[in-house]
Amino acid sequence: MQFQDPGTTRPRPPTLAEQKARQRAEAREREQQQAELARAEHRAKIRRRVLIGSGVTVGVVALIAISYAATRPQQVTAHCVQQDGTVVDDQYCDESYVRSHGGHVGGGIIFLPGGGQYYYNYGGTGRVGDKISGGSTVKPQGAEVKTQSGKTIQRGGFGIKGSSGS
Repeated sequence: MQFQDPGTTRPRPPTLAEQKARQRAEAREREQQQAELARAEHRAKIRRRVLIGSGVTVGVVALIAISYAATRPQQVTAHCVQQDGTVVDDQYCDESYVRSHGGHVGGGIIFLPGGGQYYYNYGGTGRVGDKISGGSTVKPQGAEVKTQSGKTIQRGGFGIKGSSGS
C-alpha cells in the first residue's frame, strides 16, 4: 500500500515494550520535577536562614554599638583659669608645677605665691588670654576630662565632695 487516507487510517496500538518505555520516561520526568522542586525548596530554606541570620547579626551589632555609645564616657575639656576668668596655660593648674613653685592645692583652687589663684573650668570655651565663656567649675560625673594640651586630669573643681572627720 503506497497511499494511506489520514481520515480513515488508525494508528496501530503501541507494543508492550513501547508502553513500558513511555511509562518509565514519564516516571523519570516526574522524579526530575520532584527533585527540582526539592532543590528549589532547599535553596529557599537556606536563603531564609541566611536572611534571618544576617538580620540577627545586624541587630546584635546595632545593640553593641548603642551600648558602647551609651557607656562611653563623655569627653570634656578643662581650661585652667585665673580668678578673674582669664584662660591661662595649663601648667598653672598642674599640681606638680604648683608644688615645685611653692604653691599648694586645696578645695579645687590652686594657689601660687605672688601669682594668685587658679582653678579648672570644665566644658567652657576660650583661648589663653581670653575670658572663659560658659562651662562650670564642677567636674562632670563619669566624664573623661582632658586639658587643652591633652593631659587627662583626675581631680575635680569646686564640686569635689569630701567628708570631714567631725
